[in-house]
Amino acid sequence: MDRIILHCDLNNFYASVECALNPELKGIPLAVAGSKENRHGVVLAKNELAKSYGVRTGDVIWQAEQKCPGLRVVTPHFDHYMKYSDAIFELYTHYTDMVEPFGSDECWLDVTGCTRLFGSGKDIADTIRERVKREFGLTLSVGVSFNKVFAKLGSDLKKPDATTVISRDNFKSLIWPLPAADMLMVGRKTSDKLKRLNIFTIGDLAAASEELLVGHFGVNGKHLIMSARGEDKESVRKAHIAREIKSVGHGMTAVRDITTLEDGEALIFYLADLVATRMRKYKVKGSGVSVHVRFADLTGVSKQTTVTPLNTSDKITEAAFGLYKTLATKPVRTITVTVFNLSSEEFVQTSMFDVVDTKSERLEKAIDKIRAKYGKNTINRAALIERDFIYDKTDSEDFLPFKR
Repeated sequence: MDRIILHCDLNNFYASVECALNPELKGIPLAVAGSKENRHGVVLAKNELAKSYGVRTGDVIWQAEQKCPGLRVVTPHFDHYMKYSDAIFELYTHYTDMVEPFGSDECWLDVTGCTRLFGSGKDIADTIRERVKREFGLTLSVGVSFNKVFAKLGSDLKKPDATTVISRDNFKSLIWPLPAADMLMVGRKTSDKLKRLNIFTIGDLAAASEELLVGHFGVNGKHLIMSARGEDKESVRKAHIAREIKSVGHGMTAVRDITTLEDGEALIFYLADLVATRMRKYKVKGSGVSVHVRFADLTGVSKQTTVTPLNTSDKITEAAFGLYKTLATKPVRTITVTVFNLSSEEFVQTSMFDVVDTKSERLEKAIDKIRAKYGKNTINRAALIERDFIYDKTDSEDFLPFKR
């Protein structure tokens, strides 16, 4: 028997929450955008009216205002977004315990075993849409299908406030004519490579030679073909079961361009401290460090290296700054530091290297405890004092909208 998978996608989530919080914003073109002062003056989300004028996620504010005279711009309230996200996630669990979040505004639900209680997949989708509208003042688009990939495509087909059923009888007519870039796992680089292979639509991908795709994309090539043919069998995770963490990273766009190695090292140290704190929270160490740099002209470059397993800010800074010095050939706008090749802290220490807790590890774990009890700003690094290009980036800013 086929599974019944729902993909629930909150429409224009950030903008919709702003309208729910302030009804005066309803009925006018609206964009949620970051701070101009902190060089985050780009559109993070927009409502349907703004979208009708051509406003897009990622537009600089002045570009959005040119497209849409009279556009109302509001700053984001991430704490409110997450409250709504958590409450709606809880609503989903009334129908099934198989709920898998995909960012703050999207979730998959496996309702295969729930139809006797709540009706067909479409019935459940329509019920959830009506409840979200009534209880939260937000709208939802839902795709209903027999696998996760097609369910997500279904939720994208009709917006806002719609249910779309993708079945074995209609998926070829509905899904195969769509651009291959619309499918999960196909980013810009993969899309460009597929076009060079004369693969433009999902139907083209389904008809492609498996040997050809595996030759160009490795095992991912086989996954792409299987997904396009409707053969995806990935299960929906149960609610509250976390996805395996494969890397931990943090990036920041500086308030002003970074032109000295000293300032670059300071920002890397700040990012390394955030990364290390999260790694210790997850109880992992990493044996790979990468740095991505975006320059003032918006070009970018990356580099990575292998290291002895680490999770302290001083060691991450040392590795990342070594990479940065070879990359920073012109003024820098954004730096991202990532640690990858993760292993559990316990496994690294007892089975691989038999390393005892070092002085820096003990110190940073003590800092973690103080921050957890008294607040994250209780203890700050002396190296960061009076660094005017660093602003206080919270983890809430990681919850950015997915591509629309």
